[in-house]
Amino acid sequence: MGIRTYRPYTPGTRQASVSDFADITKRKPEKSLTTYKHNKKGRNNRGVITSRHRGGGHKRLYRIVDFKRDKQGIPAKVAAIEYDPNRNARIALLFYQDGEKRYILAPAGITVGTEVISGEDSPFEVGNALPLYKIPLGTEVHNVELVAGKGGQMVRAAGAAAQVVAKEGDYVTLRLPSKEVRMVRKECYATIGRVGNIEARNIKLGKAGRTRHLGRRPHVRGSVMNPVDHPHGGGEGRAPVGRSGPMTPWGKPALGAKTRNKKKASSRLIVRRRR
Repeated sequence: MGIRTYRPYTPGTRQASVSDFADITKRKPEKSLTTYKHNKKGRNNRGVITSRHRGGGHKRLYRIVDFKRDKQGIPAKVAAIEYDPNRNARIALLFYQDGEKRYILAPAGITVGTEVISGEDSPFEVGNALPLYKIPLGTEVHNVELVAGKGGQMVRAAGAAAQVVAKEGDYVTLRLPSKEVRMVRKECYATIGRVGNIEARNIKLGKAGRTRHLGRRPHVRGSVMNPVDHPHGGGEGRAPVGRSGPMTPWGKPALGAKTRNKKKASSRLIVRRRR
């Protein structure tokens, strides 16, 4: 995959860059693996905005991706690499030998015609899914389960990979993309390789309109609000924060304050915190 830039005909195209989509081999999604996706616009079940600056955006069909990789022992061939509007990674369409079709996250380097398989005795090849205790030390993995059988929950973004660094007892230690070192149960499945579309992080949207297409609404700075709307608000012209440090709109410390619950049960599994 490569990055394509524009000639600066307009202020928007001057900074913008897009994927060249050279890795995509099929335009339309597999109809049996798509479903309607409701846009929540940042609202909860009562219609109250709980996540600000969400809404609008282009209409999307949701592609049903197989994060569990629970079809064990049955080989599948990669039929196509497709675009997915719901994530920055590409997805691969698999045709299993028994006739079933499924989508998986496309690992870097996988091509049409590649054969993949999941299961304990699968070979150590890119795209194959195995339990963590069967994967050699130093191997890069993605789509890692936190609970055995639940499906991959970690390391799913474009270009992301975790590394198997240790095995001890019932746990395997992983170094995550955030540099956090964490223990995961050895029965949990992970897929060998790095997630594809590695260049996604280098794409520049270039203009506000492309942000709106993604369903993100404008973010207004607190310093330009009134005091009733934000702790940073008020004052004649440019004014300092006026507090001991920057605050969220609800008066809690922002920018660097730890927000993780200290009593969380999984804290004992974290060997080293993310930076």
